[in-house]
Amino acid sequence: MSLAQKIQSKLSHESHDASSKPPEQVLKEFIAEDPNSVYTFDSERDAPRSEICREGKEKGRKCIQMEMYSTQLFQAMQNQGFFCALPMDPTRTHIECKRIPKN
Repeated sequence: MSLAQKIQSKLSHESHDASSKPPEQVLKEFIAEDPNSVYTFDSERDAPRSEICREGKEKGRKCIQMEMYSTQLFQAMQNQGFFCALPMDPTRTHIECKRIPKN
């Protein structure tokens, strides 16, 4: 087996593992890695896939692709205790999400 075939096999195996979980579970696990970071997400209009990124302080920036429409991702982030809104800069089109502090 060539190196390219091994890499392709590993990549398809990893993507199959991630896709076997419900998107809400993937999101929950991603947030659990660094729950107090700021998260941003963006997608093309009406696209069934969105990219969510974590702007971590200690862990740095990390992004994953989610099999969710942006509207579903918006709702899922609110369900996880985040407040999501457009950024103040009108040239930016992503959504920013920050955890709502618990009293």
